[in-house]
Amino acid sequence: MAVPIRNISAPGYDDDTQMKTDKRAMSVATGLFFMVGFLTCLNDIVIPHLKSIFELNYAEAMLVQFAFFTSYFVFSYPSGVLVARFGYKKSMVIGLLIMAAGAAGFIPAAKLAVFTIFLGALIVLAAGMTVVQVAVNPYVTVIGPAATASSRLNLAQAFNSFGTFIAPFLGGLVILGGAKALTPQRMHALSTVDLQAYRELQAHTVILPYLGMALVLVLLALALASIHLQPRTSVAERTQDFRPGAFAEALTKPDSIWRHPWLLTGALGIFAYVGAEVSIGSLLVNYMGLPQIAALPQATAANFLMVYWGGTMIGRFLGSAILQRVKTGKLLGFNAIIACLLAVLAILTHGHLAMFALLFVGLFNSIMFPSIFALGIQDLGPLTSKGSSLMIAAIVGGALIPEATGKLADLIGLHHAFIIPALCYVYIASYGIASIRRPAGSDVLLPVEPA
Repeated sequence: MAVPIRNISAPGYDDDTQMKTDKRAMSVATGLFFMVGFLTCLNDIVIPHLKSIFELNYAEAMLVQFAFFTSYFVFSYPSGVLVARFGYKKSMVIGLLIMAAGAAGFIPAAKLAVFTIFLGALIVLAAGMTVVQVAVNPYVTVIGPAATASSRLNLAQAFNSFGTFIAPFLGGLVILGGAKALTPQRMHALSTVDLQAYRELQAHTVILPYLGMALVLVLLALALASIHLQPRTSVAERTQDFRPGAFAEALTKPDSIWRHPWLLTGALGIFAYVGAEVSIGSLLVNYMGLPQIAALPQATAANFLMVYWGGTMIGRFLGSAILQRVKTGKLLGFNAIIACLLAVLAILTHGHLAMFALLFVGLFNSIMFPSIFALGIQDLGPLTSKGSSLMIAAIVGGALIPEATGKLADLIGLHHAFIIPALCYVYIASYGIASIRRPAGSDVLLPVEPA
């Protein structure tokens, strides 16, 4: 998920070369980025666990991501209003406390073993995360010199990727490792009372990790609240550049962003990318458990999920270097083509070949979000903040496309349902290739994907 960052060379930035980075604030910010990545990726472990406990079909299991990513769209405008009114730091403190409440909501959900309560807790968690993500990127830019803002953001992004990398391992160890699932046949043989007791026992494995996350989030909020920044000029004005509420304003002005085809097709690209990435990540554990693929237990499959997210982390470092020499459209088109071919290979083959083909899609996902984002907002000028907000709203693809993939999996089987992500990559490749001959624009924004 991303919040645009104005280029430090853009007009309106103060000459603050003598200012030093607030190391305490930066430490808290990097910890916050880590938590956002960790909790987002932890959904990929929770989904197969809940699917097994509540005997959900794939469409029902994907309601986890539907609830989570729809929150980005629903709460984006209130988050923008909150940031505009209270500023970055106070908004992040509020967002962290909301996240902590959502994480704590997993405790009654597990004790009662009710799927809808899990969904409610996820919505609260994602609402807090939306507030945090609207504020955290500009916050990082104002805790030190403008000249090193990009460096600080890249460091924070690395911690985010690290969070997504280790979440499958720790989540698999604590949540799936402690679960002892019964076969559907044995579950059906249980009485209603025994079945509920079994579900409560299985769901109990999520209590410890989410309780721990809630406590860490509260501590982060307290640490952030205790930090005092020196007043900075123009901070309130900059807030407007980051608030997704600009998207709502744009809806009433049809003569603005809606006349920029690269922006509109780019927003659809963000929709497709987030949807494809979330679909694959959410269903990989179940995919690796299929008899014709690898027949891996869920706890073992969760460890292999690190390959998917670890590939994304490595790809970001490689991509940042390659993009210094290669046009964005060329690399985007190449990566999308390879990702599509790997998804098709996973559909048409079996065994470990199919498994690793889908796992390595993560490597080629790496540069897609910032590349599509940058191409979409290129040359928007004064409309940049509104165009950026439209791109942020397009993250709702992470709710809708996984749900469609889950429904298709219920109809034709999980093995072949990845045709939907494959088609998403076809569109992204087309967008990248079409942009190759597009004239280079001015460097107005630096896109960052916190999660």
